[in-house]
Formats: sequence, C-alpha cells, structure tokens
Amino acid sequence: MKAKIIAVLNQKGGVGKTTTSVNLTHALARMGKTVTVIDLDPQSHLAVSLGVVAPQQGGIDEVMLADCGLQGRLLPVRKNLNLVVSGPRLQEIEQLSEGGSCRGDLLKKALVSCPLDQDFVFIDCPPSSGVLVANALFAADEILIPMTSDYLVLQGLSHLMGTIKKFEAALKRQYRFSLVMSRYIPTRRLSREVLELVKSYFPGKVLATPIRETALLAECPSFGKTIFEYRPGCRSARDFTELAKDFLENRVM
Repeated sequence: MKAKIIAVLNQKGGVGKTTTSVNLTHALARMGKTVTVIDLDPQSHLAVSLGVVAPQQGGIDEVMLADCGLQGRLLPVRKNLNLVVSGPRLQEIEQLSEGGSCRGDLLKKALVSCPLDQDFVFIDCPPSSGVLVANALFAADEILIPMTSDYLVLQGLSHLMGTIKKFEAALKRQYRFSLVMSRYIPTRRLSREVLELVKSYFPGKVLATPIRETALLAECPSFGKTIFEYRPGCRSARDFTELAKDFLENRVM
C-alpha cells in the first residue's frame, strides 16, 4: 500500500498550518487511519505541539542531507500516528548550492526509496517559498491549504497558486488541492465575506467544515497536546473531527 502524500502549505505565516497538521492527523488516526506527519519547518513547532522536544535529534534533515533511512526516523507519538521531527540541520537545505534542481527532489527520493505502509503522509511546510517548500511540492500527491478569513491572506493565496502552477507546468501534472478555512469567526462580517469570495474563486475546493477561532487551539501546544487530549468534546475537537470526515469523503462547501 502506497501512502497518499499531502503537503500542508501556505507561504503566509499565522494561517494555522501546524494547528491543522497536528489536529487533523490526530483526528484521522483516531478514526483508524495510519498516518505519518513530517515536520518540514526548521522552527519545529509541529514536534513541540505533539509533546516532542528533541532539538538535537536527527529527523527529516538527516534523511534528506545524509541519505539516512526514513523508517528509522519514525517516532510513534499517538496510536496510529507517527512523527518525523525536523532535526537541527534542516535549515541547511535552504543553503544548498550544489545539485541544481536535484536539491528540490531530496524528500521525494527519500519517500520513494522507503515507501511507508501507511494511509497518509502529511508534510507540515514552513511559511516560505524556498527549497524546503519545493521539496514538499515535488513529493506531494495533494496539497491542503489552510487560510484565514482576511483580505491579506487572499493576496498570499494568489501568490501561492502562481507557485503551484509553475510546478504543475514543470512536472507536467495537476495537483489535487483543497482549502481549509482556519481561525474562522462566523459572527464577523469580514470572515463571511472572505469565505464567500474564496468559494467563488475556488468552487468545490473549500472543505465543508471551517475551523472556528478559539483560544483553546492556541493553548494546546504549550501542553504538548492535541485538541482531543486538551479539551475532548469541545467545539474545536468537533470541528476537526468533521474536517477529517470532509477530507476523507471530499465534502466541500
């Protein structure tokens, strides 16, 4: 069984990429799906959010830089959920000067040479458009784009779609992609307007359940817990459970 590879991507920071990666993957694992999530952000926020604090532990950095086996870097962090930490050398990949276009193929080669017997591999990407994001796009089968409901994010989304189009042209393929409305405030008129605008630009691409803004989601990482552990049964936990169903069943707005 070949795992489906999903890049969680948005070049703008603060849109909920890591929050989505942590809680969506745990929701899928709780449903019985086998999932590996890769921390491709040198800031290592994903690992911290899952309660793993190992700044000197090699992870995806060694897999990509030293050709170490991916299987040996899997950390079981929850039932059905594995983590590959970023590792202390991950930032070095952005400074690679040799290898030309092959610099963007390091992650794909690692995943091809060591295919994971899992349902899904999620890649939590950094908020940039450098070599690490190129690696995620080369490796991914699908793209999941978290975004917030403000107009500046719309501008960033336009830039991101341009980047994706360039990769599609170079690779002669089309990505399947979907959008997640994150940090949504249903009582705020601007939130509703931006959501309607996104739906009009990307019909059939916005997953059906928006993740509503709440302080609980911001508090979880400091305890190294997902929302299902920090406050089980709360509104945010219900949102992510429904989002996982949307993702599996392609339920859209």
